[in-house]
Amino acid sequence: MHTSALVLFSGGQDSTTCLAWALSRYERVETVAFDYGQRHRIELDARLNVVRAIREGFPQWAAKLGEDHLLDASVLGAVSDTALTRETAIAMQANGLPNTFVPGRNLLFMTLAAALAYRRGVQVLVTGVCETDFSGYPDCRDDTMKAMQVALSLGMDRRFLIETPLMWIDKAATWTLARTLGGAPLVDLIVEHSHTCYLGERSQRHAWGYGCGQCPACQLRAQGFARFTGAPG
Repeated sequence: MHTSALVLFSGGQDSTTCLAWALSRYERVETVAFDYGQRHRIELDARLNVVRAIREGFPQWAAKLGEDHLLDASVLGAVSDTALTRETAIAMQANGLPNTFVPGRNLLFMTLAAALAYRRGVQVLVTGVCETDFSGYPDCRDDTMKAMQVALSLGMDRRFLIETPLMWIDKAATWTLARTLGGAPLVDLIVEHSHTCYLGERSQRHAWGYGCGQCPACQLRAQGFARFTGAPG
């Protein structure tokens, strides 16, 4: 029986929902984030506010919430030229992918998370990747995660389970899942403290949270929230 989980936790809507999902299921939950020179590195501060708010607002989860880890993945910024690691306008590329796609990002993140989980004695990796309501990133697909689970388990000679609770649901359903897990207080926490905007914008407050409102991440979040609340798109 699995009793511990490591959540890949950026501090966004998806990973915050995944953190709540893990806390509702496992006895010990740790979190890990990655500093890869991202433009929106304000998320690294936002995620600490999310953890603090969860500890304060959800005492039933606070006792389960263990150590937080921040790993240096700056090599990604060094080898990639994308709109998430450079001051470049967000646009679609000739290959059909947005230039916010950082090649190898989730593959590296999962490998580093598994290495950390190995050392910490954690059995389950939880990630918020999704191929239902997403930007088309190939490293978010279910097939990719299944392949990573096999490769990591074989390569480390330890059976890891990769859980992807958001894989087959859209952003509106992700908001609904958050409400199911933690009620209106969790939804309010995600709106106020989590960060999604690719441009790192936190001066503009919307009904769905802070962000520029124009980048793909903000648009997905805003559209999902509108469907969730029944508000006009």
